[in-house]
Amino acid sequence: MAEAATSRRSRITPERESELYGAVLDLLGEVGYEALTMDTVAARTRSSKATLYRQWGGKAELVVRALRHNKPLGVDGVGGIDTGSLRGDLHTLHGQQDDCEFERSSALMRGLATAVHHNPDLRQALRELLIEPELAELRKVLQRAVDRGEIRPDNPAMDYVLHMLVGAIGTRALIDELPPDQEFLHSYIEAVVLPALGA
Repeated sequence: MAEAATSRRSRITPERESELYGAVLDLLGEVGYEALTMDTVAARTRSSKATLYRQWGGKAELVVRALRHNKPLGVDGVGGIDTGSLRGDLHTLHGQQDDCEFERSSALMRGLATAVHHNPDLRQALRELLIEPELAELRKVLQRAVDRGEIRPDNPAMDYVLHMLVGAIGTRALIDELPPDQEFLHSYIEAVVLPALGA
């Protein structure tokens, strides 16, 4: 999927691609995944529907690639974070967006959490294009912490760091009726993630 999509998108300039992704995320926030259609994206972006399908294959891939593009470091940049300590790496990883951007991204992901149960194409795109690459990059961050002697290589919590972070972000509004802002995430990393890792 990833290789085919890369070759399909090669005709679009990076600026145009960024513009399209921004419009997709705006629409996603306005109408939600179910109501978002390639027709509405085409109208919003002044593109032909045929071009959108040729470049992205379908709605699921387009939406997930827009989410991935919107990440400040990009999924592939996560593993490149190296502040010299696991604490610094984790805080840097989640300190790239201001609170408004962070809340917007979190709201979009919460909205997709419901849609993913009824859309196998969306579930597959999220797994292949966002979750698996992010897990691979996070493992690089954790492996460097192991190599520095900050955490034990057999610590079972290493397999659940992404679960912990996503769970905290996803449930903050439900439990505390507050947005998952940077202050909350900083405290959560200090109180939960780092102690679980023994760092």
